[in-house]
Amino acid sequence: MLTLNSQYLIWIDWLEKHTLKCPVEKYFHIECPGCGMQRSIIALLRGNFASSFTLYPALFPLVFLMVYTLLHFFYKFPNGAKFIITLQIITVSTVVVNYIYKIFNHFVFV
Repeated sequence: MLTLNSQYLIWIDWLEKHTLKCPVEKYFHIECPGCGMQRSIIALLRGNFASSFTLYPALFPLVFLMVYTLLHFFYKFPNGAKFIITLQIITVSTVVVNYIYKIFNHFVFV
Protein backbone atom coordinates (compact mmCIF):
# COMPACT_ATOMS: atom_id res chain seq x y z
CA MET A 1 0.00 0.00 0.00
CA LEU A 2 1.30 3.44 -0.92
CA THR A 3 1.77 5.95 1.83
CA LEU A 4 0.97 9.61 1.42
CA ASN A 5 4.67 10.44 1.15
CA SER A 6 5.32 7.88 -1.59
CA GLN A 7 2.25 9.05 -3.52
CA TYR A 8 3.58 12.61 -3.27
CA LEU A 9 6.97 11.53 -4.62
CA ILE A 10 5.36 9.58 -7.46
CA TRP A 11 3.39 12.70 -8.38
CA ILE A 12 6.57 14.84 -8.39
CA ASP A 13 8.36 12.25 -10.53
CA TRP A 14 5.44 12.32 -12.97
CA LEU A 15 5.63 16.13 -13.12
CA GLU A 16 9.36 15.98 -13.76
CA LYS A 17 8.90 13.56 -16.67
CA HIS A 18 6.15 15.68 -18.23
CA THR A 19 7.60 19.18 -18.19
CA LEU A 20 6.77 21.31 -21.21
CA LYS A 21 9.45 22.38 -23.64
CA CYS A 22 9.83 26.14 -24.07
CA PRO A 23 9.01 27.11 -27.68
CA VAL A 24 11.17 30.24 -27.45
CA GLU A 25 14.20 28.22 -26.43
CA LYS A 26 13.42 25.52 -29.00
CA TYR A 27 13.14 27.85 -31.99
CA PHE A 28 15.30 30.86 -31.04
CA HIS A 29 17.86 29.12 -28.79
CA ILE A 30 17.53 31.69 -26.01
CA GLU A 31 15.66 31.36 -22.74
CA CYS A 32 12.41 33.23 -22.23
CA PRO A 33 11.62 35.14 -19.00
CA GLY A 34 9.79 32.09 -17.66
CA CYS A 35 12.41 29.46 -18.44
CA GLY A 36 13.38 27.55 -15.34
CA MET A 37 10.06 27.98 -13.55
CA GLN A 38 8.93 24.36 -14.01
CA ARG A 39 12.25 22.98 -12.78
CA SER A 40 12.17 25.47 -9.91
CA ILE A 41 8.68 24.34 -8.87
CA ILE A 42 9.79 20.71 -8.92
CA ALA A 43 12.84 21.54 -6.80
CA LEU A 44 10.61 23.47 -4.38
CA LEU A 45 8.18 20.54 -4.12
CA ARG A 46 11.14 18.26 -3.35
CA GLY A 47 12.16 20.64 -0.55
CA ASN A 48 15.34 21.86 -2.23
CA PHE A 49 14.91 25.61 -1.64
CA ALA A 50 18.42 26.66 -2.67
CA SER A 51 18.20 24.85 -5.99
CA SER A 52 14.71 26.24 -6.56
CA PHE A 53 15.94 29.79 -5.97
CA THR A 54 18.93 29.27 -8.26
CA LEU A 55 16.77 27.94 -11.08
CA TYR A 56 14.15 30.72 -10.93
CA PRO A 57 14.52 33.43 -8.26
CA ALA A 58 11.12 34.98 -9.05
CA LEU A 59 9.25 31.88 -7.90
CA PHE A 60 9.36 32.81 -4.22
CA PRO A 61 7.84 36.30 -4.59
CA LEU A 62 5.36 34.87 -7.11
CA VAL A 63 4.18 32.17 -4.69
CA PHE A 64 3.95 34.73 -1.88
CA LEU A 65 1.95 37.05 -4.16
CA MET A 66 -0.49 34.28 -5.11
CA VAL A 67 -0.99 33.11 -1.51
CA TYR A 68 -1.44 36.67 -0.19
CA THR A 69 -3.88 37.54 -3.00
CA LEU A 70 -5.93 34.42 -2.31
CA LEU A 71 -6.03 35.21 1.41
CA HIS A 72 -6.95 38.83 0.66
CA PHE A 73 -10.01 37.66 -1.29
CA PHE A 74 -11.34 35.99 1.85
CA TYR A 75 -10.09 38.25 4.65
CA LYS A 76 -9.93 41.74 3.03
CA PHE A 77 -6.72 42.90 4.70
CA PRO A 78 -6.44 46.65 5.32
CA ASN A 79 -4.31 48.18 2.55
CA GLY A 80 -4.25 44.72 0.97
CA ALA A 81 -4.66 46.03 -2.57
CA LYS A 82 -1.67 48.36 -2.18
CA PHE A 83 0.42 45.51 -0.79
CA ILE A 84 -0.61 43.28 -3.72
CA ILE A 85 0.52 45.98 -6.16
CA THR A 86 3.84 46.22 -4.30
CA LEU A 87 4.25 42.44 -4.48
CA GLN A 88 3.48 42.53 -8.20
CA ILE A 89 6.17 45.16 -8.75
CA ILE A 90 8.68 43.09 -6.76
CA THR A 91 7.81 39.93 -8.70
CA VAL A 92 8.01 41.57 -12.12
CA SER A 93 11.26 43.32 -11.17
CA THR A 94 12.74 39.99 -10.09
CA VAL A 95 11.71 38.38 -13.39
CA VAL A 96 13.21 41.24 -15.42
CA VAL A 97 16.49 41.37 -13.48
CA ASN A 98 16.86 37.58 -13.67
CA TYR A 99 16.14 37.62 -17.42
CA ILE A 100 18.67 40.39 -18.07
CA TYR A 101 21.23 38.41 -16.06
CA LYS A 102 20.53 35.22 -18.06
CA ILE A 103 20.68 37.01 -21.42
CA PHE A 104 23.87 38.85 -20.47
CA ASN A 105 25.56 35.61 -19.42
CA HIS A 106 24.28 33.81 -22.53
CA PHE A 107 25.80 36.28 -24.97
CA VAL A 108 28.96 37.12 -23.03
CA PHE A 109 30.06 33.60 -22.16
CA VAL A 110 28.88 31.64 -25.23
